[in-house]
Amino acid sequence: MARIKGGMNAKRKHKKVLKLAKGFRGSRSKQYRVAKQSVMRALTESYRGRKEKKRQFRELWITRINAACRLNDISYSKFMFGLKNANITLNRKVLAELAVSDEKAFAKLAETAKQNLK
Repeated sequence: MARIKGGMNAKRKHKKVLKLAKGFRGSRSKQYRVAKQSVMRALTESYRGRKEKKRQFRELWITRINAACRLNDISYSKFMFGLKNANITLNRKVLAELAVSDEKAFAKLAETAKQNLK
């Protein structure tokens, strides 16, 4: 039986990695060994970045809500507690959008939250 060499498989694997490394600078996009390390790192960073993006958006929403709350003479924590007591279930994304785009509606929510503090 004839011996089968692995050249085609290696070539396919190298092409796959080099395709992912397209756009990297210098030898990171040309040489397989260097490109492989760069691609591995880039993929782990992108995975981590997708998780961090969610945290950063929540942080941004809380900052916007807090700023709008301060304009209505209430702290963020008391505002959220008041909404919870009033059984108003709006997520932070919607509250932040209200705080930015519709100040009157947010002011009504702030008044409701103030009245439901115990």
